[in-house]
Amino acid sequence: MAAIFPNDWRWWRGRALPSPAGAVAEEEDEPRASPRLPLLTTTLSSACCGPSAAPPAMVPSEENQLVPKEDMFWSCRQSIFAEMKKKFSQVESAAEEPRVLCIIQDTTNSKTVNERVTLNLPASTPLKRLFEDVASKVGYVNGTFDLVWGNGDNVTDTQTPIDQNSDKTILDAGFEPGKKNFLHLTDKDGEQPHIMPEESGTTDDSAQDRLIGPLPREGSVGCTNDYVSQSYSYSSVLSKSETGYVGLVNQAMTCYLNSLLQTLFMTPEFRNALYKWEFEESEEDPVTSIPYQLQRLFVLLQTSKKRAIETTDVTRSFGWDSSEAWQQHDVQELCRVMFDALEQKWKQTEQADLINQLYQGKLKDYVRCLECGYEGWRIDTYLDIPLVIRPYGSNQAFASVEEALHAFIQPEILDGPNQYFCERCKKKCDARKGLRFLHFPYLLTLQLKRFDFDYTTMHRIKLNDRMTFPEELDMSVFIDVEDEKSPQTESCTDSGAENEGSCHSDQMSNDFSNDDGVDEGICLESNSAAERISKAGSEKSSLLYELFSVMVHSGSAAGGHYYACIKSFSDDQWYSFNDQHVSKITQEDIKKTYGGSSGSRGYYSSAFASSTNAYMLIYRLKDPTRNAKFLEAHEYPEHIKQLVQKERELEEQEKRQREIERNTCKIKLFCMHPTKQIMMENKLEVHKDRTLKEAVEIAYKLMDLEEAVPLDCCRLVKYDEFHDYLERSYEGEEDTPMGLLLGGVKSTYMFDLLLETRRPDQIFQCYKPGEVMVKVHVVDLKTESVAPPISIRAYLNQTVSEFKQLISKATHLPAETMRVVLERCYNDLRLLNVSSKTLKAEGFFRSNKVFIESSESLDRHVAYTDSHLWKLLDRHANTIRLYVSLPEQSPGSQFRRGVYQKSSGDSGNLDEGCERVKGPVGNMKSVEAILEESTEKLKSLSLQQQQEGDNGDSSKSTEASDFENIESPLNEIDSSTSAENRELENQIQISDPENLQSEERSDSDVNNDRSTSSVDSDILSSSHSSDTLCNVDNAPLPLANGLDSHSITSSRRSKANQGKKETWDTAEEDSGTDSEYDESGKSRGEAQYMYFKSEPYAADEGSGEGQKWLMVHVDKRITLSAFKQHLEPFVGVPSSHFKVFRVYASNQEFESVRLNETLSSFSDDNKITIRLGRALKKGEYRVKVYQLLVNEPEPCKFLLDAVFAKGMTVRQSKEELLPQLREQCGLDLTIDRFRLRKKTWKNPGTVFLDYHIYEEDINISSNWEVFLEILDGVEKMKSMSQLAVLSRRWRPSEMKLDSFQEVVLESSSVEELKEKLSEISGIPLENIEFAKGRGTFPCDISILEIHQDLDWNPKVSTLNVWPLYICDDGAVIFYRDKTEELMELTDEQRNELMKKESSRLQKTGHRVTYSPRKEKALKIYLDGAPNKDLTQD
Repeated sequence: MAAIFPNDWRWWRGRALPSPAGAVAEEEDEPRASPRLPLLTTTLSSACCGPSAAPPAMVPSEENQLVPKEDMFWSCRQSIFAEMKKKFSQVESAAEEPRVLCIIQDTTNSKTVNERVTLNLPASTPLKRLFEDVASKVGYVNGTFDLVWGNGDNVTDTQTPIDQNSDKTILDAGFEPGKKNFLHLTDKDGEQPHIMPEESGTTDDSAQDRLIGPLPREGSVGCTNDYVSQSYSYSSVLSKSETGYVGLVNQAMTCYLNSLLQTLFMTPEFRNALYKWEFEESEEDPVTSIPYQLQRLFVLLQTSKKRAIETTDVTRSFGWDSSEAWQQHDVQELCRVMFDALEQKWKQTEQADLINQLYQGKLKDYVRCLECGYEGWRIDTYLDIPLVIRPYGSNQAFASVEEALHAFIQPEILDGPNQYFCERCKKKCDARKGLRFLHFPYLLTLQLKRFDFDYTTMHRIKLNDRMTFPEELDMSVFIDVEDEKSPQTESCTDSGAENEGSCHSDQMSNDFSNDDGVDEGICLESNSAAERISKAGSEKSSLLYELFSVMVHSGSAAGGHYYACIKSFSDDQWYSFNDQHVSKITQEDIKKTYGGSSGSRGYYSSAFASSTNAYMLIYRLKDPTRNAKFLEAHEYPEHIKQLVQKERELEEQEKRQREIERNTCKIKLFCMHPTKQIMMENKLEVHKDRTLKEAVEIAYKLMDLEEAVPLDCCRLVKYDEFHDYLERSYEGEEDTPMGLLLGGVKSTYMFDLLLETRRPDQIFQCYKPGEVMVKVHVVDLKTESVAPPISIRAYLNQTVSEFKQLISKATHLPAETMRVVLERCYNDLRLLNVSSKTLKAEGFFRSNKVFIESSESLDRHVAYTDSHLWKLLDRHANTIRLYVSLPEQSPGSQFRRGVYQKSSGDSGNLDEGCERVKGPVGNMKSVEAILEESTEKLKSLSLQQQQEGDNGDSSKSTEASDFENIESPLNEIDSSTSAENRELENQIQISDPENLQSEERSDSDVNNDRSTSSVDSDILSSSHSSDTLCNVDNAPLPLANGLDSHSITSSRRSKANQGKKETWDTAEEDSGTDSEYDESGKSRGEAQYMYFKSEPYAADEGSGEGQKWLMVHVDKRITLSAFKQHLEPFVGVPSSHFKVFRVYASNQEFESVRLNETLSSFSDDNKITIRLGRALKKGEYRVKVYQLLVNEPEPCKFLLDAVFAKGMTVRQSKEELLPQLREQCGLDLTIDRFRLRKKTWKNPGTVFLDYHIYEEDINISSNWEVFLEILDGVEKMKSMSQLAVLSRRWRPSEMKLDSFQEVVLESSSVEELKEKLSEISGIPLENIEFAKGRGTFPCDISILEIHQDLDWNPKVSTLNVWPLYICDDGAVIFYRDKTEELMELTDEQRNELMKKESSRLQKTGHRVTYSPRKEKALKIYLDGAPNKDLTQD
């Protein structure tokens, strides 16, 4: 139109048009040219003659302006109007033409295969435009992808791409209006689509107009983006909305409550009546008084300066706790329950009948005999009118509220089996049953019943169909005046309808029935007919209602969001009350809540329509005599004025409190308790204007030090808790405000405060900025002990020599012989041997740790890395503490007690302790009889090993000699006890060969109860703090039971081990599990890091009665194999016959099997459980074997733990399983009667063939799991090219599923699958339809859903393509006969079947498709709190 009518079209619009005959104007000598002439000429030329035509002839007019000649002018005019008519016809036809629903699925990658793009296009849209819209929507470059038909029935060739360059419309290309047109977006020429650059990824407006649903628009209320809660800061809550209205804070899911409360607040009659009610505090608790809390809320909504206020006080008066905030309820249900609660609270008050006066209407439920005219009826009252969106059984929704109201009062005919027994005719007769409105309330509430239950899918659904509602609603057409003068109507009774259960009363929102007879002049006997007709006629003439509240629901039947659109009666302006946000809206925004889409209403109009639509409508009767206005402030009752003043004072107090909060410094406070010696932590909150002296007093009371130390012995210092560093003290600043000291009020501080204490005879040390803190540990080489730290402060510019003098003063050790070692980071021990270097150059930081040694020993002259000091510190830094749980029936436990029985009560030096232990070894009369025969043998073996150790180790390095000579007598104990244990092992194996087997079997049972994850024990790692152990190397401590701690520092278990030079890591191949034995079977226990110290430990209660624990200090660089060897004397069996389990949180255990890995992933105080059972050797894997029972309710049953080895064939593993299955599981099988197959969670996978080799053909890992499947006949799987699927027939006519049957295919052909299914079922090949099962095996699905929910008969030729993707054995295939009809079920049968199916699927642990969350009934407790009845759920 812009091209047809330019801006200068007014030039000729206002002038007199020349007559058809024309009149030639007189020419002037110098005609004046109009400034608009060139523009008009150009416009008319292009409009009439085209751009290349010559300009029309011009003649002077009477006003001396040139105008076109009349014939040319009229032709131009006709062309203009023809063009206009064409444009308008296009617009009109576009509105009327059918639309095509296109659903596009992106199959180009696995991430988008489950996503769908929906377009709703006019049928005349060209194919080119379709591709442009799809590209714009999915973000791909147009032309880099293809569109092919999906699983629709409209096209037979599903693989041929749609021609993008075709000039056809989508209607001509085969798209069908009114149906779903499925398309697949696929790769073009084998290449994936190109992603559109971000700057070109915007969608144009025309493309957006064709999308289903409302478009997101900022500020619009009816849009779907209103469902997303808008972000707001705390400061925004404090400022009132520009609309002048206050919002309500959503506690969690209380939007439904907020919508109703705002509607009641904006109702003048309700608000004014609520204000007139006066609360009597002497009669009721204000916390539980619902009317009082509503009063407070309304006062705050009217007077508060905040943007939004809380509703917690109101919900608390309902008796709700915080959990109720997470329960979303129906707003109409809340309205009924809250009105009922208010009526109960308002009994015996002026407001007792307020709800009825405002919201209650009356209707008649009648049944009239069609033979004699007798009518039975009853009067019902209602608070709202429920209007169905769709009639029952129909796919077409009502177009408007008026249509739904007419349907509500439309009577139904009772005939046939539903005939009515007439009291007058004394027989069953045809009758008319229906409802008649007798009285409409002042405030009319209409509920649009958008939530329904779909019995086909057994799902709750929301109906999003379009239903319009007027701004003014005339209800006079719905009230029945004729009913008042019917001569056949009997008096009011409830006995007129025999089958009362079929009445429409179940549609009513509120079944309030008047039991005390008919009131308010409804009954015929109360007034004359003329009076009644006159009254009804006058009422009918004044039933015009105006809409003022629309409560909108956005979302689905599973959940969503409520907000309210409310018209203010003060200014007739519409507002959106969306929780905290209040904004102005227009009438157009109200129309967006009609629901549905802009197209014609059809079957799919609800499923693909906007989910944001009106749910409850509230109208007010237009009656000037009754329409109230809101009370002004001067009109408030006195108690409301007092309440307003009270709330203002509370708000001001809250404002002052917020001001205080903004000026309060909050910082972490630490304090080392002077007597308990524990670090305490708290948060110090002090006003920024408080002085340091006042802050110390606050901290003193906060830390509860009144009885521990005087106040003047405390001070606050700046502290860095992370580095444990005292940054500075505040001398002379006792009167300085804390705000200045801390650098202002901040949300977080980069430092902390420490409340430092001292004894009365001490003085505080001055901590200056720039100083560094050093923790000094004194090392004693003789006792191999590391003393607890003492703190020293130094400067970074001090030299090492000056630093030694500083330490010497603090420790009273000579500086001349002092060696200082700095631990810069974990395991980085640096000797400070350059005296002139500064501490900064040596790497000192805020907080540092140093070790000093100042003895006169020769160790000072040894190279640092070879010195005793370095080895001791290295061991100290890498030692961790572990708690080891020993087996309850450990064979070596009594033996260990016998060895150490005589060494109780003395904590002398280690050598003496060891000598005392050596004595009784040769004279152990208290040991079991089985050990007495080997006593002399063990003594001689011990002596021999001691001599060999003394002679054979003389040529070793200094490092080895140091470590061996420290506790060499104890090595003898270790050797002898190890020999005794080996002898003990032999005796046990001879006397009870079943012992270990039974122990391992019980371990299998234990493993079955634990998680079967393949996660190894080394998945968690945490750094070790060397501060933890300061005294691990001190002399053995006397224990509670009288035993000395056992210490092993160098384990040389045999002569053969001494000769083995190969380390673990070079000896091991890269296999998943390692062995502690080499190929010759010799032990590989030799390692570099062998520190191990253990002592009995009394565990906490609850750790198991009789459970034995060890507390072990061990170098975490030791390998798991060496660690197990050290545990042998305590377990009593070789390390190859027990297993190590690491205990994680919640007592979850995982076996540690990688023997060549160290304990570096362990940290202090980790727990370890030892269980008896054969440990794995090199190349072996522990495998859990489960039985696959395809037709049992629980198809996965644990059988046993087995061990498979690398290089073993599947047949060999089956041969080893046979005796275990017979002995442990009672399964007597032959090797050809069962198969092994892959297990992934609970899904059966690849069938393993007998000739397959583990680690070559089959990948195997730690804690592996396999299925064992017993065969019914001969094994059909012979080759890897075959495919085994599990089929199950669905019989729709019987509503049942047959048992599983295995089908072995030679290829992945769909045709072969159908042939096989036809063979086993007898169904003709052409009638076979199949679908792939979903979810975890056995892919259980409700028989009420299987017929329509599965993707039956996919249009594919092979099984290994989308949407099947069947590439491995074990897939589940359902099949059926397509000619078999589905059984028709009655409602009772369907409900019964639904209960059985839900119970069955829940018992099997599989997904129940229809499993709505358990909804909590909406209740308001009048006493303020629910009854805690234990019998209630």
